[in-house]
Amino acid sequence: MLTDLEFSKLRWRCRRGFLENDIILTRLLDRRGANFTAEEHEQLLALISLDDNDLWEIIAGRSDDFPQGCNGMVETLRQTRVNH
Repeated sequence: MLTDLEFSKLRWRCRRGFLENDIILTRLLDRRGANFTAEEHEQLLALISLDDNDLWEIIAGRSDDFPQGCNGMVETLRQTRVNH
């Protein structure tokens, strides 16, 4: 579980210029709150460091070119996308 400060920083870093990514990431954070394991947090940080277009291609399932070890968070983001 993340501290309030860690969660606040994560929420800020998840803000995107690409609307679709912003919606998915905001939805994930709203649903999960600070309930991320350290591993999930690291995976999410790795994914949000990607370019917006690359991140969207991954979330949309059109690319599997994502950082090694991020499979779990990629699946979570893809599920968040389809489960409004």
